[in-house]
Amino acid sequence: MCGIAGFFRSLCPEGDTRLLRRMGEVISHRGPDASGEFLDEEVGLSHRRLSILDLSPLGNQPMHSLDGRYVIVFNGEIYNFLELRGELEREGVQFRSRTDTEVILALYAREGVASLKRLNGMFAFALWDRDTKTLLLARDRIGKKPLYYYHAGGDRIAFASEIKSLLEVPGVERQVEPTAVADYLKYLYIPAPKTIYRQLHKLPPAHCLELKAGEEPRIREYWDVEFKADYGLTPEAAEEELLDLLQKATACRMIADVPLGAFLSGGVDSSAVVALMARAAQEPVKTCSIGFDDKRHDETPYAREVATLFATEHKEYRVSADLAGTVALLPRFFDEPFADSSALPTYHVSRLARQSVTVALAGDGGDESFAGYQKYAIELKEDLARRAVPRALLSLIGKAAGAASHPLLRKARSLTRSALLEPAAAYYRTNTFVEDDLLAELLSEPFRRACAGYDPAEQTTRYFSRMQGADHVTAMLYTDLKSYLPGDILVKVDRMSMAHSLEVRAPFLDYRIVEFAARLPSSWKISGGEKKIILRKAFGRLLPESVLNRPKQGFTVPLDAWFKKELREFAASRLLDDPTLSQYLSLNVVRRVWDEHQQDRARHGTLLWSLLMLALWHQEYQGGAPCSK
Repeated sequence: MCGIAGFFRSLCPEGDTRLLRRMGEVISHRGPDASGEFLDEEVGLSHRRLSILDLSPLGNQPMHSLDGRYVIVFNGEIYNFLELRGELEREGVQFRSRTDTEVILALYAREGVASLKRLNGMFAFALWDRDTKTLLLARDRIGKKPLYYYHAGGDRIAFASEIKSLLEVPGVERQVEPTAVADYLKYLYIPAPKTIYRQLHKLPPAHCLELKAGEEPRIREYWDVEFKADYGLTPEAAEEELLDLLQKATACRMIADVPLGAFLSGGVDSSAVVALMARAAQEPVKTCSIGFDDKRHDETPYAREVATLFATEHKEYRVSADLAGTVALLPRFFDEPFADSSALPTYHVSRLARQSVTVALAGDGGDESFAGYQKYAIELKEDLARRAVPRALLSLIGKAAGAASHPLLRKARSLTRSALLEPAAAYYRTNTFVEDDLLAELLSEPFRRACAGYDPAEQTTRYFSRMQGADHVTAMLYTDLKSYLPGDILVKVDRMSMAHSLEVRAPFLDYRIVEFAARLPSSWKISGGEKKIILRKAFGRLLPESVLNRPKQGFTVPLDAWFKKELREFAASRLLDDPTLSQYLSLNVVRRVWDEHQQDRARHGTLLWSLLMLALWHQEYQGGAPCSK
C-alpha cells in the first residue's frame, strides 16, 4: 500500500518539490518505507511507499517507463500482474523490477485506457504521458483504494489518496458543503462524489479521469456489474465454481515479500478466508481478533474456535483501555466526518495485526454479494407485504399499532410504514439512521436553509433506480455495492489499516467473484430468513456448523452503554460545551438528544456517535477555518 498525490502546475505555478514533499509527508502513515517526487513543466507527482513486492529500490516511485515517456504513482496491488507480465514478455517487453507497478506502465503503453479492464486488483493511480501531456487518474472497480481531487476549472487540478494532502495545496479552501453534512447525518458517511468540502471530490469507484494540458477533465465509468441470472447453472455446479474462484482469489492475495496474516471474527466470511488460506499456506496462518467486555458484542469465542480448527497463530485484544483517547484519534485519519462505529475495533485489529504482519486478508464484501445482512431479510418481508396486502389494510394496521411501545407492535408499525413506500424510498429509509424531521431539527438554521430542496435520498435512489425490472434483492445488492460498500465499509478498512501502515486484501472483492455472484438467482442467496445460502453450502465441507449457522453479529460496539459510562464525560465536553458546533447544529436539539439518552427515554447511541465524530472532525480540521455561509 502507498499514498499518492500531485497537481497540475497551472493550479499552483509556485508548486515545487517542497510542496510535493509536504503532500506526501502528511500521509506518510500510508507509506513509511520510501518517498519520491517528480516535477516537470506541467505536472508534479508525489509518492509514499509501503514496500510489499520487490523490496529493493527498483520498486520505488514515481516510476518511469523504460523509454521515459510515462511516469506513474500507484497505490494498491494488481493480483494478476504475473499473468500480465508473462503476456507482455512474450511480446518482447522488458522489465527492470519485479513490481506490479511496472506492469501497469507497460500495459498502458500497449493498450491505453482500455488496460484498466485488464487489471484485477485494488488500485488508485496517476499516470502522466509526457508526450501527449495527458494525466490519467484511475480507481479500481469496487473502490478499495481512495482517490480525491480538487478542480478549479480547466486543467487546474490536484489529487491525493487522502484529503489532508489536498489541504496542503495553496488556494484550496475548507468551505463546508451543507448538503454533505445532511448526507453524513443520514448515512453516517458522505457518499461519492461529494466530500465534506465544497471544492473537493471523490473519484467514484470504476471511474477514470483523463486530463490533457489546457483542457477540461473527462470523467467516465469503465466498468459496472451486470445482474443477470444464469438459470443454466445448477446449485451444485455453482457451489463448486464459487469455491474454486474464492480459493484462487485468496491464493493470489497471498503473494507478498513481507509477513502475511488475516483478520478473524469467527463469522462465515472471515472464517472462510482463513480456511482457504490454511489450504494454500505452507506455515500456520497468523490471525487476530478484537473483543469487548460486553458479551453481546464479543465474538472472540467464535474466532478462537476457528483458530483452533485451522491451527493458526492467534492473537486477541480487548477494547477497554483508554477508550476516549482512541476515539479522539479517529477523525485525523478520515479527514471528514465518518461515523461507522466499527472503525474503532477495526483500528485495534489493524494495530494488533501490524505487530506481526504487513499484509492481512479480510472477509469484507461477502455480505453485499451474497445477501448477508439482516436488513435484506427484513426488506423482503416488507416487499412481500407491499405486493400482497392492500394499501388500505396496511395503513389501518399502521394506525392500529399507533405509538405503542410493545416490541411486536413497534415492528408492525415499522413494517407497514416501509411497505407503504415505494421500494427505492423504503430502502433509503432502511439505509439511513435519522428521521427526516429530526434531521431538520438538528441542522443549524443556516444549514437548514442551504439544504432547502435537497433530498439525501438521491444517494440511494440513483442506484436503486438503475435496477428497474430486477427483483428486490438484486436492487438492494446493487445499491449497496455502489454506495454503502465503497462509501462506508472500504473507507473504514482503508483508513484504519493505513493508520498502522497495514495492507488489507479482501478475496470476496475480487471482481470475478462479484460478477459471478451477480449471475446467481437471488433465491440462491437469500430466501425467507436464510441468508448467504449458496456461500454457506459451498463452505459446508470446510467450516463447522457452529460457524455456518451462527446468527450474524457484525463488528458492533456497545455505543448505548458507552455514552452513559466510559464516554459520557468525554462526549459531553465535546458536544455540549463547544459553541462553534452551532455552525452546523442546533445546540438545543443536541442537548435534548443527549438528555433523552441519559434519562433512558430513547436510545440515541448511533446518533450521538455521529454527532461526536462531527465535533471531533471540526476540532481537528476546521479550527478557525471558514465554514459555509
